[in-house]
Amino acid sequence: MTGHDENGDEGRRSGRRPGVLKAAGLLLAGALVLGSATAAWAYWHLDHNIRSVDIDGALGDDRPARAVATPAASTSASAAPLPTGALNILVLGSDSRSGKANKRLGGGDSAGARSDTAMVVHVDAGRTRATVVSIPRDTLVTRPSCPLPSGGTTAVAYRAMFNSAYAVGGPVCAVKTVESMTGVRMDHYLEIDFSGFAKLVDALGGVTVTTAQDIDDDKSHLRLKAGTHHLDGTRALALARTRHGIGDGSDLGRIGLQQKLVKALLTQMAATDLLSDPAKLYRVADAVTASLTTDTGLDSLGELTRLGESLRGLTAGRVRTVMMPVVTAPSDPNRVVARQPAANTFWASLR
Repeated sequence: MTGHDENGDEGRRSGRRPGVLKAAGLLLAGALVLGSATAAWAYWHLDHNIRSVDIDGALGDDRPARAVATPAASTSASAAPLPTGALNILVLGSDSRSGKANKRLGGGDSAGARSDTAMVVHVDAGRTRATVVSIPRDTLVTRPSCPLPSGGTTAVAYRAMFNSAYAVGGPVCAVKTVESMTGVRMDHYLEIDFSGFAKLVDALGGVTVTTAQDIDDDKSHLRLKAGTHHLDGTRALALARTRHGIGDGSDLGRIGLQQKLVKALLTQMAATDLLSDPAKLYRVADAVTASLTTDTGLDSLGELTRLGESLRGLTAGRVRTVMMPVVTAPSDPNRVVARQPAANTFWASLR
């Protein structure tokens, strides 16, 4: 009787094993399908986050010449070669008030948007060194005639503030104005708004910056003692916008703080092992792409990833931050103009 029961139990166990394995296989297959579907959705979501502007189509051929392309380097026999040539990218920080998050962080009710921060990022051939050039928003420039999305063009404006180009003609006019004043072709355009910058800093776990003096700015609502601070996204954005609580209250003092933030962000990215933390990687990617506007040459996740891979050898220590040479404008002590011939000589070095 006992032996019969044992044989019966054994028989039942043997009969169940294929069913258990089948169930486990189905669960595994389901998990793989679900994982693939989730990954596909995540890629689709990030890819569709990105907004773009056809700057090449709008400006046509009336632009500075492109730099001579250098042969691309392949990372493997089967991989598509990565570009290694020099690159110029216009990066704008927009103070758009659209959306609740931007209105809350912007601290104002003005309509439209302005280019609150403007930097030309020049990447050397080989893509292991770069120069980040800040253009003061208060610079008086000759703003060229720019095409408008609705048709027609803007009029040429003399002694116009640099950031008015974005206000009247958006990214296309910002690029055309920079190319007109520098003689340097912008290969790409990147724009991030207030909330996107704050979310990026938070997704990275904050940034660490050192200030040389106390900051007390009622406009940006930032108060910091001189020294080293670890800032979350909201306070990092306030630092980027601070101008009245430091130095003479001009845009030139703010540029120094913004350049500190650029270095701090690069350092934090290098110290964060995103590949070992997919959830964190996704949060960073979502923060960036959700608030990003690019030219059509960078308007997909694949193109942005490829650009990032080509810059893998670029570390914070190999990034130089400078400001376009300027002097006080003769017509207005609250404005600046390009200091010549130093400005022309400097821009020529980046062509």
